[in-house]
Amino acid sequence: MPSAATLLRDVYGFDAFRPGQEEIVHTVASGCNTLAIMPTGGGKSLCFQLPALLRDGVTVVISPLIALMRDQVRGLRAAGVEAGALTSGNTEEETAEVWQALEAGRLKLLYMAPERLASGATRGMLRRIGVSLIAVDEAHCVSQWGHDFRPDYLAIGELRRALGVPLAAFTATADAETQAEIVDKLFDGQPPQTFLHGFDRPNIHLAFSAKDAPRQQIMGFAAARKGQSGIVYCGTRAKTESLAQALSQAGHNACAYHGGMEPQARRRVEHRFNTEDGLIVVATVAFGMGVDKPDIRWVAHADLPKSIEAYYQEIGRAGRDGAPAETLTLFGPDDIRLRRSQIDEGLAPPARRMADHGRLNALLGLAEALTCRRVTLLGYFGETAEPCGNCDLCETPPETFDGTEAVQKALSAILRTEERFGAGHLIDILMGNATDKVRARGHDNLPTFGVGRDMDKRGWQGVFRQMLGHDLVRPDPERHGALVMTEAARPILRAETPIHLRREVATRTPRPAARALVSEEDAPLLSALKAKRRALAEAAGVPAYIVFNDRTLIEMAETRPANLDAMARVGGVGATKLERYGTDFLEVINGEAEQLHPKRRKLAGRAAGELYDQLIEAQARLSRGPEGIDKPLSCSASLLARVASQRPRDSDALARLIGEKYAERFGPAFLDVLRMAD
Repeated sequence: MPSAATLLRDVYGFDAFRPGQEEIVHTVASGCNTLAIMPTGGGKSLCFQLPALLRDGVTVVISPLIALMRDQVRGLRAAGVEAGALTSGNTEEETAEVWQALEAGRLKLLYMAPERLASGATRGMLRRIGVSLIAVDEAHCVSQWGHDFRPDYLAIGELRRALGVPLAAFTATADAETQAEIVDKLFDGQPPQTFLHGFDRPNIHLAFSAKDAPRQQIMGFAAARKGQSGIVYCGTRAKTESLAQALSQAGHNACAYHGGMEPQARRRVEHRFNTEDGLIVVATVAFGMGVDKPDIRWVAHADLPKSIEAYYQEIGRAGRDGAPAETLTLFGPDDIRLRRSQIDEGLAPPARRMADHGRLNALLGLAEALTCRRVTLLGYFGETAEPCGNCDLCETPPETFDGTEAVQKALSAILRTEERFGAGHLIDILMGNATDKVRARGHDNLPTFGVGRDMDKRGWQGVFRQMLGHDLVRPDPERHGALVMTEAARPILRAETPIHLRREVATRTPRPAARALVSEEDAPLLSALKAKRRALAEAAGVPAYIVFNDRTLIEMAETRPANLDAMARVGGVGATKLERYGTDFLEVINGEAEQLHPKRRKLAGRAAGELYDQLIEAQARLSRGPEGIDKPLSCSASLLARVASQRPRDSDALARLIGEKYAERFGPAFLDVLRMAD
């Protein structure tokens, strides 16, 4: 059986594993129960697909969404791997094809939704087909308090016991509580081999911006990235539709997606997003786990996500191919009030509500950070990092000031008005604006009336937003959102702890221009390669990234491979894809492609390919014998390919491989070539 490294090269087209992958692959392949927590886009799928190829029998993959399963099956088949899915979305022909492959013993990976596990017939089928491994994708769905809870995931542990096979569980983000639930529900509380790998996605640019004409902010961000695939997340269904319409009217290829749409309409959007270049989907979080498109170049949040985990998962849908990607998250006091009230008014027990406030606080801390956002984000996941140089705060450090006195004034206004008012009324008091509402309540007679005249309205709005962000004040749902002070504010009010705040300036949309994927010199070639990819994908009826992802095309444009051997060394070009598409892309790069014998094509990019060429040269010198007077003689391409691949060590082994007649004429020369290669 080929080694993991050989399969990585031949099937996936990569010379090396990503950090952490190799150890997980070997652990899963050896039959150990495994839990792997890896960053979104960190190569989780390979960590169960490759062991499936290394093990006998069938690997069953439990995956939560049909779209996700279809994409992975398409990608595996394009790479030459026998895979199939049994889903409610299958046609009769597709299901029959999967069954035929199972009965013939060809299928290596069988994808299924967790809902199928409830069927006794399914369990009987799984026993019969020789399942040797269960892989669980998006394993955090087993957590009953998680945002993606799927009740059917609770049956997976029982399936593992019934089949008596190892289980490998994968997820992108799981806090300690969720990890404990995964171990309890999937592994009966017996700790599996656990891998926790770095959460950093260094290719993703991080940026936040306070809301200031938010629609224009999103429109400007999208305009600078026109023609690139992107996602805009919104807090409401209505906003997805209105913003998608605005983007379409501005000339973008955009559509809306939310849970209120008919299933057929949602599937249509999913299909368009996977197959069309440059589509923008404006969506609620319903557009989530099923998104596995590797070349999403940007993600924007028109509203604040509900937690730091949700933020991490949602921005993680960008740049899965490793090429540069960008994000922008807008937030404002209304977002914070909404998220707080959703937690407070939910049905979760008090301990869960407290934990949810903590997760929101972590996100607000990231939004209001004054130094490198990546340091703050990774710190939440327990990792240390140096300033990244790839976030808005590293590129343009904010102007800050000692906000202790301003916060004390604001807190004083809150307390003197008995915590019964929102920021707008409190700002009027601080600025000395004697509005009808202020006078009617006698608040123009308070000691705090007018003490904040040294700051304009924008400045005070920034102070209150940052106070909300630092969890110094919270909206009280029982008082229509009136601000109340938290315990965290008391040390500041008593002048025991200082606080620094960002000085509010006119809002600018971060990064007005999109980052170039390649140099100006290589850009025309990259465009031509994308056009060829699109044509091939349309002809095959598959998403463009199934042919090659952006990162692979970028490497082609930058390295400009001259032949199939060089093309095979491009990341993401495995043996099957080289055979299928190599010539087409070489023609785009060089104007023409070399013509190789099919046997030689199969050796492209391998050491055996170079040996084959040297054997051809040696054979040509001796085709008429050492004196050039004998009857012409030559080995077939198939024989030469066998010699190059098997590398016989002595004349007897060579003669057994190619026959006495050929060994007599070419044996010494062939063995010299083989010895020189060692």
